[in-house]
Amino acid sequence: MAHIDYYLTTLSPFAYLAGTRLEEIAAKHNATITYKPLDIMTLFARTGGTAPKDRHPNRMEYRNQELRRQTAKAGLALTPKPAHWPTNPAPSSYALIAAQVAGRGDLGGLAHSIMRACWAEEEDIAEDAVVKACLSAHGFDPKLADSGLLSGAETYAQNLEDAIAAGVFGAPFYIVDGEERFWGQDRLDDLDAFLSGAL
Repeated sequence: MAHIDYYLTTLSPFAYLAGTRLEEIAAKHNATITYKPLDIMTLFARTGGTAPKDRHPNRMEYRNQELRRQTAKAGLALTPKPAHWPTNPAPSSYALIAAQVAGRGDLGGLAHSIMRACWAEEEDIAEDAVVKACLSAHGFDPKLADSGLLSGAETYAQNLEDAIAAGVFGAPFYIVDGEERFWGQDRLDDLDAFLSGAL
């Protein structure tokens, strides 16, 4: 059985545009997933990346075109400049980590709903009420947003170290069985083909 480490930030529009395709691919191949939210700005700083606000206008213009194209391909609603972006990704990340430990809910649905709240619903995912609503909607106790703070912070920091050790430099990033790396939601078809033995 294959295992996928999924490195993400709840602030990523590209992780949002993945929808629930990762979960569908994993189910198709009977693969397991570990969700590993991390501090993307620190990851950029430590692996040679640049925060969006510091990128050259040419890069940002291309990013905006790519967002438009990828949004059309995904068939999802997306606000190019959300009201609450960037915001603090830690509360939503800690909640996702706590939900993964708790189990019994729809973790993929939770991750997607948090990102949808930011990118399509103009909500601030740093707000407790937003995070708790997402938890509740996907079968988790909303109190996880409060009870998971300490362990969530520790895991969040460890996920960053794990990412760097594993060769991660952006998000979304998928690693199969600790070896095969795929960067970006536009590589999910390749991930599917790899799990099928075609790549």
